[in-house]
Amino acid sequence: MRTVLFAILPEVVLLDVAGAAESFRMANQQKAGSYELRFVGPTANARAGVGLQLHQLEPLPARPPDRSIVVVTGVTSESLDLDSAPVRRLTDWLREAMRNETITLMSVCAGALIVAKAGLLAGRECTTHHEHIEALSKLEPSATVHANRIFVEDGRVLTSAGVTAGTDLTLYVIGQQLGHQIAAAVARDLVVYMRRAGADPQLSPWVMHRNHLHPAVHRVQDAVTKHPAARWSSARLAGVACMSSRNLARLFAEHAGCSPLDYVQRLRVAMARELVSNSNLALERVAERTGFSSAHQLRRVWRRWEDSPPTRHRLREFV
Repeated sequence: MRTVLFAILPEVVLLDVAGAAESFRMANQQKAGSYELRFVGPTANARAGVGLQLHQLEPLPARPPDRSIVVVTGVTSESLDLDSAPVRRLTDWLREAMRNETITLMSVCAGALIVAKAGLLAGRECTTHHEHIEALSKLEPSATVHANRIFVEDGRVLTSAGVTAGTDLTLYVIGQQLGHQIAAAVARDLVVYMRRAGADPQLSPWVMHRNHLHPAVHRVQDAVTKHPAARWSSARLAGVACMSSRNLARLFAEHAGCSPLDYVQRLRVAMARELVSNSNLALERVAERTGFSSAHQLRRVWRRWEDSPPTRHRLREFV
């Protein structure tokens, strides 16, 4: 289990907290015991920007647990005072906490300015809400501040563009830690898009073709996502949807923009790519684990979705 520490300041933007917290909570529903959520701050009580009073926040822990995720949330623009006593206490704590090299630091919106004030963005790539881009560049001149990113990952420090982009960042972190299938399921429960890194506009194959609300098509996609290597036929997929193969194909084309079997193949290739990139398994074994009848079939289908052959991905990782 990883501890997630939400660092809360007075006048916090509530959505900065709620989007990330709900994402982590829903990840626990998919894989129990993955995250423990704690809400901490330099003050025991804090008024949110919308007026909601937050009480009994935990004090900033003297030593955050190993492998913790610290989430620095933003505050309303009119309340942002980097020289206030609560911000000074938080920045002092952040500097000390990040001495533990197992800790990951995430910021949402103006939280990046607080991270910069703590000296933790020096020489790093980062981003923040468009309203604060110029201020962040002035606050930490050695940082490379990106104005056109949803979020930026630089080592153990991840910054996001703000508000709902905090949810995008959290889904990315969940995908990295628990797997793309779980992140995709959380995104579906939240009824949001799931985007990859800010530098990569491509959608992950695990969430492509899911920008729709048709329940039967989602039911089939959920089944395939859970077991991509299963022996999926048109008839079996139609059985999951409780309709004919012809009707399912029509609905997939209308709502998902692909055929049911194409969807299966895309996920199998995504699985194969992960195995090729992160293991020394022979291609025949990769094919067997991902539902292909042979390495030959894997290569043939692979060419439909990937620009370079499997060996190129393996060479990148193991040479």
